[in-house]
Amino acid sequence: MTAPTATPTAAPRSGTDRPGVLLMNLGSPDSPSVPDVRRYLGEFLMDGRVIDAPWPIRYMIVHGFILPFRPKRSAHAYAQIWQPEGSPLVMMGKRLRDLLAPQLPCPVELCMRYQNPTAHHALAALQRQGVNRVVLLPLFPHYAMSSYESAVEKVRDDLRAFPGMTLEVVPPYYQEPAYLDALLQAAQPTLAAPFDHLLISFHGLPERHLRKSDPTKKHCLTCADCCHQPSPAHATCYRHQCYTTAEEFARLAGIPGERWSVAFQSRLGRDPWLKPDTESELVRLANAGVKKLVVTCPAFVADCLETIEEIGLRAREIFLEHGGTDFQLIPCLNDHPAWVQAARGLVQDRIAPPTR
Repeated sequence: MTAPTATPTAAPRSGTDRPGVLLMNLGSPDSPSVPDVRRYLGEFLMDGRVIDAPWPIRYMIVHGFILPFRPKRSAHAYAQIWQPEGSPLVMMGKRLRDLLAPQLPCPVELCMRYQNPTAHHALAALQRQGVNRVVLLPLFPHYAMSSYESAVEKVRDDLRAFPGMTLEVVPPYYQEPAYLDALLQAAQPTLAAPFDHLLISFHGLPERHLRKSDPTKKHCLTCADCCHQPSPAHATCYRHQCYTTAEEFARLAGIPGERWSVAFQSRLGRDPWLKPDTESELVRLANAGVKKLVVTCPAFVADCLETIEEIGLRAREIFLEHGGTDFQLIPCLNDHPAWVQAARGLVQDRIAPPTR
């Protein structure tokens, strides 16, 4: 696989420029039923940027070892977070779309990388509204081949069915002041109460994904401090971008270095993943005497299975079982007004009329 492009090039703007905004998140099953969860997991895990093995091996892993067992467990987890309106992640995406649309002079649609609403459906809706230039805002602040890159390439592929429509992509915004300010504003009610430690938990990745995304092929994970050594690799390095977000968030929140740490959650398989993993960090903190823990998950802009169930329920249980007494999870950005304004700022320059 060739190294991904950090900031995709905008298409030329014509005199008949009619932009539209497309929001894209990861996706969700249509329901917490086992068949719907199996269908979702099958599409997600067969993505070659998620399980990056050759197709025959990937098929064997997914259909031989994962789908016969995992859907039932995942369906139980989804049932615990399901809302009357449906999936929290999709529900919050729709709210963001509906709040953003009145503030922009163009149509706004929402799609998911996997399952519904699909990118094809959203592109067709934009086309019906006269859009000929799509401004894509991936709802992933950090670059990863299994999230941001996969989303962008999916839209590019589906766009082939819509001749005359071009694509402009918002680059990763992990250090954009408006995004960081939205994180801070969303966290302030929780951080206002006394606490001992802040754990900043990001979604995990296999270490090989960082090496594949490193355009230099000689920087990522080659030394302990690679994320703080200047390199072109940082433009597509998920780990560097996560640490940048964490450091800036802690600085803005006024939390000293000894009172916060970073971990990576949601491991899958036996290959080495980014460390430390969240579960081990929870145990370490509890054993070190931390009683009141606050957790935030900045890689997710909308609450979902990984935040509500994995962190809000399972991580809480682990921390309390090992001696902690208070566990508070900061909500994701969701439909917070500061996040709506940040999203507006990320797209508004790209939907401006072309310069004549």
